[in-house]
Amino acid sequence: MAAGIETAVRAEAVLGEGPTWDAGRQRLIWVDILSSRVHFYDPATGRRTVLATGQHVGAAKPRTGGGLVVNLRDGVGRYAEDGSFGWLHRAPVPGRRGNDAAVAPDGALWAGTMRYDTAPGGGSLSRVSPDGEVRTVLTGVAVSNGIGWSPDGSLMYFIDTPTRRIDVFTFKDGDATERRPFAETGGKGFPDGMTVDAAGCLWVAFWEGGEVRRYTPDGRLDRTVAVPVSRPTACAFGGPRLSDLYITTARVDTDPAAEPLAGSLLVIPDAGEGLPQPAFAG
Repeated sequence: MAAGIETAVRAEAVLGEGPTWDAGRQRLIWVDILSSRVHFYDPATGRRTVLATGQHVGAAKPRTGGGLVVNLRDGVGRYAEDGSFGWLHRAPVPGRRGNDAAVAPDGALWAGTMRYDTAPGGGSLSRVSPDGEVRTVLTGVAVSNGIGWSPDGSLMYFIDTPTRRIDVFTFKDGDATERRPFAETGGKGFPDGMTVDAAGCLWVAFWEGGEVRRYTPDGRLDRTVAVPVSRPTACAFGGPRLSDLYITTARVDTDPAAEPLAGSLLVIPDAGEGLPQPAFAG
């Protein structure tokens, strides 16, 4: 085990992704995309529960009124607190599924898609308003991944994984404009999911890289944390003080004998100071 890293949940997730701290319920939400499962973990009690979605689920985020908004294979849907489900925007495309998603400071959901074969240009990034209005902001994306905002909400970050680059947009009035490179990552692996901390630093999981990297607000790499799996997928701060960094991982196409923790939920206690994440306003 790498120094400072603990196993929060020993699991065998095929493609663990999208950790999100649900402040209202003091629990971590994460998904296993290819197993069509949303996982819930209460670190105070150790209690774990699972929701089966019926189709591949790229992301799940809490809603202001309770329940979840989910980025599914065929579109974006909502679960009520009682578990009942309804589509917010259903737009199935053969060979395509929902991937990473994040809630903006204004309560809208930014949801990405990708093709199963990861073909260049097969994915997109769209803004889904609380009333279900959808506006596609980016087309021509291969693997729509990490999305996050600066502490003051004036910048939005985005990762199209195969580019090995983190991009940044000017964010104002719910719109992202002026896309430009933030950091060329290089090195091992591919940038995947990410989170932004209270100092404006980006923490990025590197698929096939076996590490999480932190980039300063000026795009400089200033910290690398090795993890005991080759396919970390995303990270998020959680816990009562938002100081613990949770890391999802994938088991797909790995050797369980060589990587027994692949597919588990990892945590680095007291890794830094996270930002409260808004809930979806719809």
